[in-house]
Amino acid sequence: MPDGLYERDALAWAERQADLLRRLAAGEHLNEPVDWPNVIEEVQDVGLSELRACKSLLRSEVIGFRADMRDRFAPSMRQRISLGEIYGVALEQVQATTDDSGEPRPVPATCPFALDDFLFLDADVQTLAQKLGGVSGL
Repeated sequence: MPDGLYERDALAWAERQADLLRRLAAGEHLNEPVDWPNVIEEVQDVGLSELRACKSLLRSEVIGFRADMRDRFAPSMRQRISLGEIYGVALEQVQATTDDSGEPRPVPATCPFALDDFLFLDADVQTLAQKLGGVSGL
């Protein structure tokens, strides 16, 4: 906006724009223009912010789950854990979801992981994601 409110006070600017948009949607003729360039940018940023927050939570969850697994793991469990079976169940769940294009999510048909991928601290989340064939966003 010409008055620089967007740069000075984002909250006041947002409230003003929300009021203008409500009035415009109600069919009112406005004497003050909507700050369309910044409204468009902010709407896009809201979506991107939510996406970043979700990715961050997923990373936190994966890291937390791996830490919990390492804490509970005992060597005698190695022979009783079938990653193939666990992966098969997870694969059914993933195949029921789609990516942004509406296509099924691309994941390997067989488990690309070894138990040690989850037990050793040096395998980070990005490395695990790459084992899924370069799937990003975890």
